[in-house]
Amino acid sequence: MLDLVIRNASLPDGRTGQDIGIESGRIVAVQSALASQAAEEIDVAGQLVTPPFVDAHFHMDSALSYGLPRVNQSGTLLEGIALWGELKPTLTQDAIVERALAYCDWAVAKGLLAIRSHVDICDPRLLAVEALLHVREKVKPYLDLQLVAFPQDGVLRSPGALENLQCALDMGVDVVGGIPHFERTMADGAESVRILCEIAAERGLRVDMHCDESDDPLSRHIESLAFHTQRLGLHGRVAGSHLTSMHSMDNYYVSKLIPLIREAGVAAIANPLINITLQGRHDTYPKRRGMTRVPELLAAGVPVAFGHDCVMDPWYPMGSGDMLEVAHMGLHVGQMTGQDAMRQCFAAVTETPAKILGLDGYGVSPGCKADLVLLQARDAVEAIRLRATRLKVWRGGKLIAESPASTAALHLPGRPAQVSWQS
Repeated sequence: MLDLVIRNASLPDGRTGQDIGIESGRIVAVQSALASQAAEEIDVAGQLVTPPFVDAHFHMDSALSYGLPRVNQSGTLLEGIALWGELKPTLTQDAIVERALAYCDWAVAKGLLAIRSHVDICDPRLLAVEALLHVREKVKPYLDLQLVAFPQDGVLRSPGALENLQCALDMGVDVVGGIPHFERTMADGAESVRILCEIAAERGLRVDMHCDESDDPLSRHIESLAFHTQRLGLHGRVAGSHLTSMHSMDNYYVSKLIPLIREAGVAAIANPLINITLQGRHDTYPKRRGMTRVPELLAAGVPVAFGHDCVMDPWYPMGSGDMLEVAHMGLHVGQMTGQDAMRQCFAAVTETPAKILGLDGYGVSPGCKADLVLLQARDAVEAIRLRATRLKVWRGGKLIAESPASTAALHLPGRPAQVSWQS
């Protein structure tokens, strides 16, 4: 007798008619016509069951702070950074915790059960660090929160930032972050990459750097990141986030750069909603899209994940925690409308970021954790097209969120009343 059997499910890999058996919080069987009985059985009638969504790049310390201390009138990256600098002295732990927990509620409702959040360490009080460490423990029963020590104002440019970063890691922050393109010079940026990668190597930690979030084709810190990853043997533990300067680089240089990234085992994290919004602001027309070269990186074998980055904060007034919205934007900006490419966009908000974060027991296979999402869609492509309703969300086989199916009651002249959903 199992705890739960989900019958007649479609899976992201294309299999249909699958029964998923769950016992003691783990998946014990995935097959057609599973004979085992269960305390609870659900027939999902061919709808998609997927592992939970994973956000590889987010800023939870600033989430839901839109309008504090004022609205970003220009909507630019630099005004957002200036606004965050104005807000930091007024922050309190209680306010950060309250907003972060509210966002985690949004996330769970959207089937988003794992988030990598950067947390600013340039405030010597480390208020945000303490707040998000508290939130990490609070949400642990239902959401995996991985924290990155992020020197927003530059680890060399901001006085005391290097010491603050080391302290944050001592307090239990999981990942080493950086922002080399925001240092005072290109040379300082390259030096910051060296220092931060060496810290990660000494401590046995992962690295995730804001890298080349710029329209400047000469911002090439991803090259330094790949070099130091190779030098220090950090293969598979390093990610470069944003990489928007690659969109502006000449093709010859990129033909050298992408193989270096692949050889070093560095992953790429694009943030479609924010990259398309903040980049290209100095352009008239033609106007650059800004998002990094996702199809080219994927074709070379570089793992590419998508992140939400911001939700209602100094940089971005929109957002709802919906990773299907992120995948939908990435698909369009990257012109990824081939069948395989669209499925890669779904993987960029599920299995690929799960690997980048090193999540244990992720997937829909025997032995995996029974963390699952039932979507009102028949396959991954339809899920992106519809930004499908999350009908049910399970954590360890226990239902933690559910939403009513999205339907429309139609009362059309000359036709009988009917109920429909976008399919």
